[in-house]
Amino acid sequence: MQLVIQHQTTYQYSLPSTYTIQQLRLTPRIEQHQQIIHWEVQTAGNKTAFIDAYGNQSHTLTITGAHSAISILAQGIVDISAPAYGRISDAESFSPLVFTVPTRLTEASPAVMAFAHHALPRNQSATTTELLDLASKIQMTVAYRSGTTIVTSTADDALSMGLGVCQDHAHLFLACCHVRGIPARYVSGYIDPETSGHADSHAWVDVWAQDADYEGWVSIDVTHARLMDDTYCRLAIGRDYDSAAPVRGVRRGGGTETLQVSVRVTPR
Repeated sequence: MQLVIQHQTTYQYSLPSTYTIQQLRLTPRIEQHQQIIHWEVQTAGNKTAFIDAYGNQSHTLTITGAHSAISILAQGIVDISAPAYGRISDAESFSPLVFTVPTRLTEASPAVMAFAHHALPRNQSATTTELLDLASKIQMTVAYRSGTTIVTSTADDALSMGLGVCQDHAHLFLACCHVRGIPARYVSGYIDPETSGHADSHAWVDVWAQDADYEGWVSIDVTHARLMDDTYCRLAIGRDYDSAAPVRGVRRGGGTETLQVSVRVTPR
């Protein structure tokens, strides 16, 4: 399937900002099952391309001089094939154990630890079926409701409230896997909304599965308790939202910030 994607991010400031630096992870990953037909990232300022520690296609954006707004447009066409059984078999230069370390957003509270021990049957090993079952338990425990959490909300916040969005579902899944010593990582990207009923921007997970015929990464959409297919486009992987966010940065000055994000994903 080919997905046509347009992602517009606009910052407005109440006062002029004198300096902005941002990391942009707005270019789809280079992986066996997805190929970029055309892609561009348009913005003012100085944009420098680099590959981050997790192999994500990234840019550093710097804007100097007084500015009251920043507009970033990422758009293009990506050809995607569904990985068999959700399996992501691309070669990597680092150990999956990198993704067993908790972060501020995925640190396990006593409540999360209890949930993990109930939802996952054993340490350091789980089949794809068991991991999909964990996703289903999270889906039933944390109802999807937009506007209930923010980007700094943790896995424990989502569990205690029983509410959240795809980012929170992913963080709780990661926290549970880390409790059991199972490698799991955050994925940011896009989804064809016609297949999900949710927003075009999305977050899900890759988790290390041990099946009878396979050991490796399997990509699971926790919010929908299903395997990733050809309606998903992967932007970045990381330990959590903070390390895989499409746009992150700091500025000098600017007063109050207003952020508007518009994403449109349509099959071609």
